[in-house]
Amino acid sequence: MTLLLADLNLVQIALPMVGAILLSYGIFQVIVESRNGERKKVLDRLRGESSRVKEAAAASILKRNTLTEDAGNIINKTFGKLAFIPRLQNMLDQASLDWSATKMVANLFSAGLILTAGMVLMDFSVLASCGIGITVFFAPIGYVSMRRKRRMKRLVNQLPDVFEMMSQALRAGHSLASAIQLVHEQLPDPISMEFGRVFHEQNLGIKIEDALLAMADRVDSLDVRMFVTAVLIQRTTGGDLAEILDKIGSVIRGRIELFGMVQSLTSEGRLSGWVLFALPIIVFAATIKLNYEYASMLWTHPTGKIMLAVAGGMELMGLAMIRWIVNIKV
Repeated sequence: MTLLLADLNLVQIALPMVGAILLSYGIFQVIVESRNGERKKVLDRLRGESSRVKEAAAASILKRNTLTEDAGNIINKTFGKLAFIPRLQNMLDQASLDWSATKMVANLFSAGLILTAGMVLMDFSVLASCGIGITVFFAPIGYVSMRRKRRMKRLVNQLPDVFEMMSQALRAGHSLASAIQLVHEQLPDPISMEFGRVFHEQNLGIKIEDALLAMADRVDSLDVRMFVTAVLIQRTTGGDLAEILDKIGSVIRGRIELFGMVQSLTSEGRLSGWVLFALPIIVFAATIKLNYEYASMLWTHPTGKIMLAVAGGMELMGLAMIRWIVNIKV
């Protein structure tokens, strides 16, 4: 018990010190960003990023890591070595967020630690403070994941119209580059931005095959990879690309219709999952309201704390299992 109290005292002393250091780092970052604002505007004008097409191309060609600009920043260097940083940066790109993964992780870690230290100083329990700090760290990453998922879904739903427009343009005598430009000009985002990048990259001298492969890596969709593979094979061996695009568009349209049918058939299962997840929480809240002294044993008694933790874990496990059952791949 004495060792536990000593550890808690050590945590209460160390957290404010670390929080102060990270708060100073955050203030320093704000000052650096404000000083670099005018320089960034000049560079943006020189790169021609005022138009939407050049914005899209510059994001993939001229994009520089903040780590290289702030080479003396030890914290950014430290976080830049983490293994999941490239995967997070890819998620940010797919979500169409012009953020740096290294900077995002450093700032979220700083915010979570500062909040944890502040809650400990305000006499909150260490466990609750750490839980809030972890939530602050992971909540924005969850937002990025949801935004990426919505954007990728919109992009895939646009693909049949893209292939139909491109096949008509090719039959009318346009080149592949002109068909890509037509998609960029006529269709809305997010497909417009992705094809705009391809079009502008090939205008800057990059081979159109490489630009399409880069788009497939950015989007990371099986349907887009199918399209890029078909284009690469056609440019190597020849053939009627318009007919190929018609067939790919028909397959993707059928998959989208089948996916909608599956979603409607599994909607009852998803609703049941959320009801089963919410029911214990509602009963628990009602018990607290009706008999607080009885319910308080769950967080005041050691056995009650264990029961509460196990119940929360089983709740999350049950929700994950139901989502896995109703999540049918099409």
